[in-house]
Formats: sequence, C-alpha cells, structure tokens
Amino acid sequence: MKAKIAVLIPCYNEELTVGQVVRDFRKQLPEADIYVFDNNSTDRTVEVAREAGARIAFERRQGKGYVVQTMFRDVDADIYIMVDGDDTYPAAEVHKLIALVEAGEADVSVGSRLTNVSQSEFRALNRLGNRFFLNIINLIFRVKLSDILSGYRVLNRRFVKSIPIFGGGFETETELTIKALAHGYRIVELPIDLKARPAGSFSKIRIMQDGLLILNSILTLFRDYKPLTFFGAIGLSLILMALVPGTVVIVEFIRTGLVPRLPSAVLAVGLMLSGMLAMVVGLILHTIARRFQELEYQLRILAFDLERREEG
Repeated sequence: MKAKIAVLIPCYNEELTVGQVVRDFRKQLPEADIYVFDNNSTDRTVEVAREAGARIAFERRQGKGYVVQTMFRDVDADIYIMVDGDDTYPAAEVHKLIALVEAGEADVSVGSRLTNVSQSEFRALNRLGNRFFLNIINLIFRVKLSDILSGYRVLNRRFVKSIPIFGGGFETETELTIKALAHGYRIVELPIDLKARPAGSFSKIRIMQDGLLILNSILTLFRDYKPLTFFGAIGLSLILMALVPGTVVIVEFIRTGLVPRLPSAVLAVGLMLSGMLAMVVGLILHTIARRFQELEYQLRILAFDLERREEG
C-alpha cells in the first residue's frame, strides 16, 4: 500500500510566500495532502493558500509550537513533511528526505542548512545562535548534529503520534530534536541550501526572547531526560565550592586546634550537604526515568506488533 503523505505548513502572515510554497510542494508531491495551519494571520495568508490549493486549518493559540501540536494531533498520515511557509526551503529536496523515512533508515530526516556543503543565506546572528544551542545539545546528548533549528523535516507516523510537544513558541524544533534523541528515535540530516526571504517578507523570530525560550527548553529537557547528569553537575559544583572555605577551616584547625572562622565552617558544611543532596536527587530521578524508558520501550514494541498484525 502506498504511503499517505501530508505536507504541514505552519503560517503567520506569509501572504507573499505561502502560495509559492504550496505550489512547489504540489508540483513535487501531486498525491500529497497539503495543509496550511494559520496562526491568527492579519494579512491574506489564508486566501492565498486556499487559492493555491491547500487545505486550511486554524490554531488560535499564538505560537509555532501550538500550531505543531495541533498539526500532529489532527492530521492523519503515514509520512509527515513539516516546512515553513516563508519560501526559503527547497521543495525539490523533499524526495531525498522522504526516501530515508520510507526506507526505515530514519524516523526523522532533517534538511540541514549548516553542513559544510550547504550554501545557505543566513544572518550572522542567527547562525551564531544556532551554533551555540547546537553545541550544548551535542555535548549533552553526545551526538553530532549540524542544525537543530531547521524548519524542514520529514517524520514518520510512529514518531508524530508518540512524542508529546508542550512548547508553544519557536523552541518546538529544539523540543522535537531532544525528545527524538531521548526516546531513541533515529535522526538523519541531509544538506540543503536555504534561500533568502523574498523582498517584503520578514522573519517572525525575536532574537533575544526566542533565544531565551530555546535555552530554557534545552535546560528543562536536560533536567527531565538526563537528571543524573543535570543534578550531578550541580552537586559536584556545590561540593567543589565547599572546598574553598572548608580547606581554610581545616588548615587552621590542624594548625591551632581551634575553629575561629565559624561562618566559613557553616558555609562549607551547608554547601557540602547541598551538593550531596543534589546528587542523591539526581540518582533517584535517574532510576525513575530509566524505569519509565523501559516501560515506554515495551509499549512501543507492543504498538508495533499490533500495527503489523493489522497490516497482515
């Protein structure tokens, strides 16, 4: 049976570009269902998308993350293509991204704008921010990704229907990436070239505000999915801090037999106990998280077996 393909285009005030995006993907994938999810646009985005032949849906909660939540919940397909409506991503590359998912080589294939061979029109500040967040995730999860904020992705049904998305803003790509890694899904990147926005079209990203949201999302997911590392690092830092006043107190006690710096002694003990407590908390949460991962794995195997029986 041929796979059912859905193209999902989240939009907010993309009147100048969304029509071309719909037409480009219709040309590449004539059999696909193309959805434009409008997020309270005040221009003619909806009219232009409808005229181009897209199916229109709405999400009234403001923020790309909320749009992605609604898309994943409401659209039924075997393969999902998520692409921004700003006409900067090449539709012709979609076949390569789909092929990886159809062949079972990836659960998520990503069009990476930042590989060594990509010729992308990128603002320097955006590139710097992407590299900063990328290095953090690569360090935490011990991977070698090149673009965590790409809005051009192909995802299989199993991933879309099993991964909960909670972030409401532009941190949604970060959340998708981290949760894919944490849950053991396979991410494969392919180089693409990012085009510049057409004249008159403007990015909706707010550099500082959205950057802080992305950083907060990374730290929150780091805490949730790597609790031993997260709390262990905090605990170790507190213990090392305790050594500074503690060493002075111990040296003076050995030399004089007295503890003249009582506040330093109290501070050292407090920091040491806090560090040890943080490590214990991390160990407990790590054990709980590991048990839930094992349970989730068993449920995924069960769901996979049920799917195969239904197909058979």
